[in-house]
Amino acid sequence: MLSVTELTWFAIASLLLALTPGPNMIYCVSRTLVQGRRAGFVSLAGVLLAFLVHLVAAALGLTALLLAVPLAFDAIRLIGAAYLLWLAWQAVKPGGTAPFEPRALPADRPGKLFRMGFLTNLLNPKVAMFYLSFFPQFIHPERGSVLLQSAMLGAVQITGSALVNATLVFGAAGITAVLSQSTGWLRTQRYVMGAVLAAIAVRIALTERK
Repeated sequence: MLSVTELTWFAIASLLLALTPGPNMIYCVSRTLVQGRRAGFVSLAGVLLAFLVHLVAAALGLTALLLAVPLAFDAIRLIGAAYLLWLAWQAVKPGGTAPFEPRALPADRPGKLFRMGFLTNLLNPKVAMFYLSFFPQFIHPERGSVLLQSAMLGAVQITGSALVNATLVFGAAGITAVLSQSTGWLRTQRYVMGAVLAAIAVRIALTERK
């Protein structure tokens, strides 16, 4: 199984990724600013459920692939490394930005808020790519069930995402103002994320599997 050290590093990387503004964060914050914290948390609940769907699909897919074609696991690992390097370049390239601009949205009922949060995350291809490219870095087939290891990593990732986004929902107005106006924060975020993603990509590519 996974060691405490590995889970800790995975948690740190997941938190850094969760801090990068994306459709899920922007949607939850926008809903909070338009309709209040309750709407933001309902939207977040839908987002987290979609994370669970992505996690189950990725875990089952990796397990089935490993059982059917063991060598394919390394192929996925290398493709994932290339994808992470591309994300790192997107973060640090000249003119790259990390926008945090909540959209103006109409007020909706809780049921629709939940569904839209769910669909926003479920239909986000970057989430699926994250699981398929990031998980193989920390999964060790020789240590036991790939499904169980994926579940452990998923629990850490979803918990981290929930904490980050819940914090943003709770203090949406003040936090949004700081993030949108602080060019220093945005610049630092870009380079930290680029460095982390590049380091993980290199490690994925160079780590040998038994």
